Amino acid sequence: MEKKPRLLAVEILNRVEKNLAYAEPLLEAALKENYLPNVHDRRLLTELVFGTLRMQGYLDWVIERYLRGRSAPLPLSVKNILRTAFYQFMHTSRIPIYAIVDEAVKLTRQLAPGNEALVNALLRNYLRHREEALFPQKRDEAPLEYISIVHAHPRWLVKKWLSYLGIEETERLCQANNERPPFTVRVNTLKTDRTKAIDELKEAGIEAGETPYAPEGLFILKGRGELRFAEAFTKGHFVIQDEASQLIAHLLSPRPGERVLDCCAGRGIKTTHLAQLMENKGVITAIDLNERKLALLQELSENLGITIVATKAGDATGNAAVEEELYDRVLLDAPCSGLGTVRRKPEIKWRLKAKEIAKLSSRQKDLIKSAARLVKKGGVLLYAVCTIMPEENEKVIEDFLKDNPDFTVETVEMPLYPSSLFFNERGFFRTFPHIHNTDGFFACLLRKKS
Repeated sequence: MEKKPRLLAVEILNRVEKNLAYAEPLLEAALKENYLPNVHDRRLLTELVFGTLRMQGYLDWVIERYLRGRSAPLPLSVKNILRTAFYQFMHTSRIPIYAIVDEAVKLTRQLAPGNEALVNALLRNYLRHREEALFPQKRDEAPLEYISIVHAHPRWLVKKWLSYLGIEETERLCQANNERPPFTVRVNTLKTDRTKAIDELKEAGIEAGETPYAPEGLFILKGRGELRFAEAFTKGHFVIQDEASQLIAHLLSPRPGERVLDCCAGRGIKTTHLAQLMENKGVITAIDLNERKLALLQELSENLGITIVATKAGDATGNAAVEEELYDRVLLDAPCSGLGTVRRKPEIKWRLKAKEIAKLSSRQKDLIKSAARLVKKGGVLLYAVCTIMPEENEKVIEDFLKDNPDFTVETVEMPLYPSSLFFNERGFFRTFPHIHNTDGFFACLLRKKS
């Protein structure tokens, strides 16, 4: 049954907000159902869902200006009908303005009857005054208010980044967070290489180019919708993975024949990369609380031709799932706020609360203490998180080093580019969307003294 992009977008946005679902799997499911056979409609749906989520704070601020003191809260469907309409006014040009208004009113009649007059009046009022600048105070006068509204980030988060990064850096970061991220894959070097992979994708009508930092990475420049159906993909020649995420395995730098532990393996994207670097020789123990994720890890390993990964379900803090043995290298890709990935998951920034950061930091400190006990003398522990919050990054390492003087920060040599591009003076690895065009990551390699 064919549906219109706006209807599908509102339905998805409703579920994201009401059920705390994530947009990407909902969008993928809608596209698989083939509600939208027209490729332009499919692209519009994707743009509406992710664009509205990225700019939600600003869209809500604009809507409030035109509600003129209405005290009653808007029904969820009405909010998302208005958000998607305003997003189209401001960021798309394919659909005529009158058609956007007309469809918004029809959608309201279908999803929230009784609110049609309100939606119609509000949208037309905006159109009559749309030449007026819709901005709060100037940035230099009120940077917190300006950046949080114009660049659509919650105030508490902007306030934190302002204290951590300063005005210029915070604004650039928030701007970058609202841009479309590159679509990146990791080439499985157990089956192919980058040059061959580009040719394989070209045969499938997909244009790819090499990433500047990750040596196995490729940008999908054209034909990303066809990637999952490409023979090379189904045969395990590629894994979808952000470029910064691909650098994490290189920081740990496992060697063939070593014993490696992945403490929070999840679906195994980084685990399988470790196996690649080990040339599928040695032993990797991958543990995670979620047995479903471990099953996906096993499926992925099989598809990639990896045989050295053994999965164990359990909590890394208690070591219950790990044998009483020590490892050459330990990866702790710790659970975190995910605030380095908001380009891909914009709902995170609206869903996360400031008080949750402290809880995450406490959990991360417990995890790194437990992981450290499993590193043999002379071995290394890599702590990594996809976030830009100092409480989850530097402060975790600082507290750990105070209590564990037998560990020191290890300098990582990255010969393909200057170390200052990724490492600060303390040896901490960091990536940012606005600097590296990748997800935001933090990592620190710790060496246990012999």
